[in-house]
This record gives sequence, C-alpha cells and structure tokens, in this order.
Amino acid sequence: ENSIRGAVRELTTHYGRLTLSPVYESKALGFEGENFYNLVAGFDSAESIEHIKQTLSRIESRFGRVRQENRFSARTLDLDLLLYGDTVRHDDKVNLPHPDIRRYAFVLCPLADIAPELQHPEAGLSCAEMWRRFDGTGQEIRTVEFKW
Repeated sequence: ENSIRGAVRELTTHYGRLTLSPVYESKALGFEGENFYNLVAGFDSAESIEHIKQTLSRIESRFGRVRQENRFSARTLDLDLLLYGDTVRHDDKVNLPHPDIRRYAFVLCPLADIAPELQHPEAGLSCAEMWRRFDGTGQEIRTVEFKW
C-alpha cells in the first residue's frame, strides 16, 4: 500500500494530473506468493517512450524494486507502460501495446475502468469491449477499499 501511494505521488509530481482506476487485489499468477494490488494510472506526456520507461524504473527503484531474472516473483512495485497513443512497437526495448493487456484481468479490467472507449491499436476493439469478451477463467480479481 505504501509503494502504491508513493508511486502515485511520484507520478503526479512528474506528469501532473493522473486518472486512476480502482485498486484490485488478485492472487499471484505463475508462482506461490502473497496477493497483489493492481491499478492503472493514465496521464498525458510528450516525453519519449524511452524516457517514460526510465522514469517508471526510477520510481520502482525508489520503492525497493529489485529486478530478478524470474519475472514471476514477488516485488514491491511494478510499473509498466501499457500504451503510448496508437504506437505499435515490439522490439528488445519496447513492447507496446503491452501484451499483458490481453493476458491478465488485473491489467485489462482497470484499464477498461479508466478508458473504456480507448481503442487497442492491435485488437481494434475498445478496452470495454475487450473486457466484455475477456475469458478470465482462473483470474479472480476484487476491488479493494484503498485509503489514499
């Protein structure tokens, strides 16, 4: 909870006004571990993709994030760039739109909450429509009361 609050503060300081989804709790997927809290934050920026990713990485580090080879592990904070306008780019440095949008309920649901009409640049569907069609079998999420 402290990491989320701190990250939101840092993002607000850097990018200004944020649009925040509700906070969702989900079980760890791919490994045994404590439940995760997830949310999506939207903001406008003229910064490059690379600069935004560097900023997100710095914020993660400030809150104790240590990157491990195994991406399926516990972490204090994980900030991913999900979308950057209509950009479609998949290379060794950038993966946009982020593939987890289509994979995980804890990513797509909060994204649909804050941007239901936003069109996914590869799927050609709105986030709301993608969420309606999403097969979240085995991916239960629940909204949590979060004290800001």
